[in-house]
Amino acid sequence: MIKFNSIILITILLFSTSIIKAQDAKTLLDEVSSKVKNYENISIDFKYSLVNTKENVKQDTRGDITLQGEKYVLNMLGVTRLFNGTTIYTIVPEDEEVTISNYNPKEDKGVSASKMLTFYEEGYSYKMDILQNINGRKIQFVKIIPIDTNAEIKDILLGIDMQTKHIYKLIQTDSSGTNYTITVNSFKTNQPISENLFIFNEVKYKAEGYYINKLD
Repeated sequence: MIKFNSIILITILLFSTSIIKAQDAKTLLDEVSSKVKNYENISIDFKYSLVNTKENVKQDTRGDITLQGEKYVLNMLGVTRLFNGTTIYTIVPEDEEVTISNYNPKEDKGVSASKMLTFYEEGYSYKMDILQNINGRKIQFVKIIPIDTNAEIKDILLGIDMQTKHIYKLIQTDSSGTNYTITVNSFKTNQPISENLFIFNEVKYKAEGYYINKLD
């Protein structure tokens, strides 16, 4: 799925340096992954930006997501997307419609909501990128590239807060040149959440007049 941009190894010294940088990136990502997996749940408020200069398209919005294992509830652009581990429910209040579909990981070509914090563990290569000081926080970026040369994703820059080891920013560039940026505004862990949060209440939505569209 992903591979590194090739590096010209002019000397043994340069070769050794590239190995060190790759190992540093792996160590840092492993720290992030380990920390995330130890949380019972995570609640994130974020800013989402889409930019395509060729098509002169720019879109900014805010959203929030609550994750627990593979399950999540995502609110963005007036739409709620609920995933209970096997089934996806897309709730659109404006249209009074709910679309129900089975999750197929083979069709999940981007960075899905449930994998936003751990997607890089399989199918990607990575290396250290720039270190930035953002509002007094040291943010280390790691460049992540799909091993699959035919992947729709060209590369991803993952910005990690070096103090908390939490993901602060994700910048994804696809093969068409479109940039998708997620910037974390707040990152809360182990919050009290309802036991029904990841359960879709079909009876409730039918009573409210929603059209239930079940896909095969």
